[in-house]
Amino acid sequence: MPVLVMKFGGTSVATLDRIKRAAKRVGVEVAKGYDVIVIVSAMSGETNKLVGFVGETSPLYDAREYDAVVSSGENVTAGLMALTLQEMDVPARSWQGWQVPVKTTSAHSSARIEEIPTDNIMAKFGEGMKVAVVAGFQGVSPEGRITTLGRGGSDTTAVAFAAAFGAERCDIYTDVDGVYTTDPRVTDKARKLDKIAFEEMLELASLGAKVLQTRSVELAMRYKVRLRVLSSFEEQSDEAGTLVCAEEEIMESNVVAGVAFSRDEAKMTLISVADRPGIAAAIFSPLAEAGVNVDMIVQNISEEGRTDMTFSCPVDQVARAEQAMEAAKAAGDINFHDLVADTNVAKVSIVGIGMRSHAGVAAKMFETLRDEGVNIKVITTSEIKVSVLIDRKYMELAVQSLHDAFGLETAA
Repeated sequence: MPVLVMKFGGTSVATLDRIKRAAKRVGVEVAKGYDVIVIVSAMSGETNKLVGFVGETSPLYDAREYDAVVSSGENVTAGLMALTLQEMDVPARSWQGWQVPVKTTSAHSSARIEEIPTDNIMAKFGEGMKVAVVAGFQGVSPEGRITTLGRGGSDTTAVAFAAAFGAERCDIYTDVDGVYTTDPRVTDKARKLDKIAFEEMLELASLGAKVLQTRSVELAMRYKVRLRVLSSFEEQSDEAGTLVCAEEEIMESNVVAGVAFSRDEAKMTLISVADRPGIAAAIFSPLAEAGVNVDMIVQNISEEGRTDMTFSCPVDQVARAEQAMEAAKAAGDINFHDLVADTNVAKVSIVGIGMRSHAGVAAKMFETLRDEGVNIKVITTSEIKVSVLIDRKYMELAVQSLHDAFGLETAA
């Protein structure tokens, strides 16, 4: 039988009624002749509650026990989903990560999947099981300990299973009905995309679009897993949602596929650092060691052997970045006059594979922002994206004007 992977996020399984609704969707696919692997998240809010319990019990917790606690929410959902399917006369069984087994690294709370043997589940399919309900987000280390994949890890679990089992498709059920050209809460002209290329989705996910976890898109692109994002709260047709697929599957698309944004950015500038070989390594190595996620980097023109270095990072990592830079200065690794942090900025990006073959896209973006009186602080580009850092108060205006300028409310 062909295999289909279906993943249900926390909001889709938040109550027993929602689990029943999700189970009915699974039953429809079983009736079509699929053997189905269902990946479930913990019920909405459950993981946060468990993380809170760990923090209250042990502020300096053992990461192995942290994983044992926070992974338990998925076990509950998997068991309830299997019971619900059994009540519908659909042969189903729940599976925890160690039972499959989902083999991972030993990096607790941020483990990476290394292998998913198919023998155990395929044997049960051969014995008449129609649905394997697998607890997402969790695996087992080489030492036999429970591991977790990091927040949002159930998306990664689903894609990894689809790759391992050669699934026809991986359906990600969530609280939105697909991938939009931008956040519909920012502009009511936002349009749901029927298809989007892996590379575009990867950029949008990494730039702040929270529909899919970045790691899951990377995995889907590597193994050519066709992903479909759709709502668990609406009636579905075979064409529902957004298909994330290879570029070759998309006949024609707009030059720009979407506008992404991130409010929680900060711009940090080291003023007057020595312009010498190795200065970038001396700055960014301590930041990496401190766990600061640096994004945009700009080095100014050197003057009299000194230069300014600007970078962006999440606003909640500013204190960590300042501490790392002051420590490096005290150790004599770098010397700078001042460190200035601007925590009132936002990042706005345009993304599209069409940029590869169309000139003038960046110019049009800059002209649009100029016409709206929006000053650009930092610019970075790649083959299929242009990102700018601007004052946060102009973020929504920038997103709306760029969405209009590139005509994203209409399909190509």
